[in-house]
Amino acid sequence: MPDMLRVEEAATVLRIGRSAAYEAVAVFQATGGAEGIPAIRIGRSVRVPKRALLRWIDDQLGAAAAEGSSDAA
Repeated sequence: MPDMLRVEEAATVLRIGRSAAYEAVAVFQATGGAEGIPAIRIGRSVRVPKRALLRWIDDQLGAAAAEGSSDAA
């Protein structure tokens, strides 16, 4: 996997649609990085850094596990 992914490539990794990936990137940019898929703009291009994407996936899995354990309590 390259260090910088196009949004379409990140969508493939996440197994989501292209439009959903672009929406999540737009949310990331609109919220200042608080939500959505992490991405940076390089000129007119938008790229998703591989390390940030993998960290984001780990964060999502951790949040899902925490929600699951609080539901069981």
